[in-house]
Amino acid sequence: MKDKCAVVTGGNRGIGRAIAIKLAKEGARLIINYRSDEEGALETLRMIEELGGKAHIFKADVSKFNEALELINYSKEKFNGVDILVNNAGITKDGLILRMKEEDFDKVIEVNLKGTFNCIKHAVPVMLKKKEGIILNISSVSGVMGNVGQCNYSASKAGIIGLTKSLAKELGGKNIRINAIAPGFINTDMTKVLSDEVKESIRKATALKKFGEPEDIAETAAFLCSKRSGYITGQVISVDGGMAI
Repeated sequence: MKDKCAVVTGGNRGIGRAIAIKLAKEGARLIINYRSDEEGALETLRMIEELGGKAHIFKADVSKFNEALELINYSKEKFNGVDILVNNAGITKDGLILRMKEEDFDKVIEVNLKGTFNCIKHAVPVMLKKKEGIILNISSVSGVMGNVGQCNYSASKAGIIGLTKSLAKELGGKNIRINAIAPGFINTDMTKVLSDEVKESIRKATALKKFGEPEDIAETAAFLCSKRSGYITGQVISVDGGMAI
């Protein structure tokens, strides 16, 4: 990935940070997107610079069409385009359907699914000019299996899978590959809020009987964003310890 430009949304913590650092180790130059956690984004930047990598941070709410455009334009300004786009930004607003508010459903769809669409919509013309490109979408095991209390999140992540497969067919002839990763239970700030009882039940549901780490996702992401996976597109790779078997 030497001198390739990679845009990672939600790169301020967790899976996004791990992916950004891994891509930097592989030689990519990074645009680290964040929505509100500037301190976290600066920490990711610091970690990349300590490795000798090149990176910039950029604040944008990718659920907003024009802000996603500004993010891609910033990448063009700093690194002359976008070679790799990693759509990682996501939120949860869990609740049973009887209690879920309309705005909680809408917001999760807007950030997770519409945000992914927005970034792809603006990045593809740049990739077409370069005559190549790689897009990686972060879905979830919840989008594959469904999950109680997460109808909004599961729907958004299942939508990302459909988006990935459709665009793989649409863009393959243009030398643009697009794949998705479906993480299982990964130790991040998003999952720390779960009770010990819930965590234990999830652990038992995995074939490996353990939780994953952000670096597990980053390793798969690096493969899918490199030439090593040059004949892979339209696929959803589950990195879930065997939860969705």
